[in-house]
Amino acid sequence: MNLGAAEEESPQEIHIPAEIDWQMLDKSKFFFLGAALFSGVSASLYPMVVLKTRQQVAYSELPCIRTAFSLVRHEGFRALYRGFGTSLMGTIPARALYMGALECTKSYVGTATVRMGFPEATAATIANAAAGLSAAMAAQLVWTPVDVVSQRLMVQSSSSIHYINGIDAFRKILNADGLRGLYRGFGISIMTYAPSNAMWWASYYVAQRLIWGGIGCYQAKKVVGEGNDNGANVYRPDSKTVMAVQGGSAAMAGSISALITMPLDTIKTRLQVLDGDENGRRGPTIGQTLRNLVREGGWAACYRGLAPRCASMSMSATTMITTYELLKRLSTKNQEGLIS
Repeated sequence: MNLGAAEEESPQEIHIPAEIDWQMLDKSKFFFLGAALFSGVSASLYPMVVLKTRQQVAYSELPCIRTAFSLVRHEGFRALYRGFGTSLMGTIPARALYMGALECTKSYVGTATVRMGFPEATAATIANAAAGLSAAMAAQLVWTPVDVVSQRLMVQSSSSIHYINGIDAFRKILNADGLRGLYRGFGISIMTYAPSNAMWWASYYVAQRLIWGGIGCYQAKKVVGEGNDNGANVYRPDSKTVMAVQGGSAAMAGSISALITMPLDTIKTRLQVLDGDENGRRGPTIGQTLRNLVREGGWAACYRGLAPRCASMSMSATTMITTYELLKRLSTKNQEGLIS
């Protein structure tokens, strides 16, 4: 994978393993292994999503640990996975839309920006940002109704409406509010996830360049026995180093995007979960939701759930990237020559 991490002026040349492209993959193995691996990732991170949602809809601020203990004590350990089945059902089509839009946009925009005369690094950053934007918009067509149903299940103990399961929640929301009810918060979801994804993918690419550049500077100070024709030292990282750089870059990008987009995510969650007794079935508007939040706890209320969201996004980003790269290596038709 040529990430362009080593700057042209650096005497240290870093040879990163070549990227595994679509043609190199065994498609059946890729999809079956992907479903299993990403289901495991989702299961491990889901309690963070539940805690974040509970904190966002609460009328007073409670520490994350206290929220977790209170939830388990009063509702049992299973409450940490309430709505997980519904969320998991939406993962496959949403991820297919996400990755399809991501790769197509990245390829098209990257080629177009290079032809326009942008430097390779700048073109790649723009392409990653545009790809993240389009991927998020495509995935929200599936994720918004999944979010609405799963979040209603997460907080139903504090609601007057009881849902038996995801299908029951889907039916009741559809009967009460129609299709519009399942897409409540769609606009704010786009406003939240589209810039967040654009920022994440751009930050991820930049973070990798910075980390690889730092590794190059560090290696340049060491005595390296191998050189090339230009007299530059050559450093070939192993797969563990590559995965560590990818994971660290993903965590950095996840924390940045979580911090910046947190208020939008809080408003989105409230729109999707809380029923609007002021406006009947229409539910509260974005402005009313923001005013209610500020009235409850000042502007700091917009950042309720920040700790579990930062942790969830960083962990999710790190595991998603490392899992995806592992998945591609495991699914490669000819694995000879791959770094182990």
